[in-house]
Amino acid sequence: MNEMGREYAEALFAIACEENSKNEYAQALNTVSEAFAEAPEYMDLLICPSVPVTERISALEEAFSGQIPEHVLHFLMLLCEKGRMRLLGSCIKEYGKLLDASDNTAETKVTSAVELTDDEKKRIVQKLEKLLGKSVVAEYITDPSIMGGVVIETEGRVIDGSLRRHLHEVKEVIGR
Repeated sequence: MNEMGREYAEALFAIACEENSKNEYAQALNTVSEAFAEAPEYMDLLICPSVPVTERISALEEAFSGQIPEHVLHFLMLLCEKGRMRLLGSCIKEYGKLLDASDNTAETKVTSAVELTDDEKKRIVQKLEKLLGKSVVAEYITDPSIMGGVVIETEGRVIDGSLRRHLHEVKEVIGR
């Protein structure tokens, strides 16, 4: 399913590149995502097989025409027509990955046991940018269950410097 979402996202991204509108399309997808988050029943309508496809497509046009680029609206209509609206979240996520890759940016999630200071956040980002050779956009999460240290997730990699992991390793050595 994720593979199909990526294929649709790649097609939209190719059009966005041709139109020199990568960021505009990303913002439009964000607008659509927010609209569905605010009214989840709207997605139910768009995936309901008992509602004729023409009515579902008309509902999309009515909701988004003039608010998002025409190609993004056509993209939504295509998903609806093909019965693939459930892929929208995956498509949006994959589009974001394509945009980041094209902008040489790495989205990163940094989880720490306590709130990090601005200086600590800055140092982490600087080290990651040096390590990855890309600019880093970090999301910071506080999770007391890691006990201490940080867990960094970026580009499919996990750097686990948490106290919880270190304690688990010590337990494994002692338990042998």
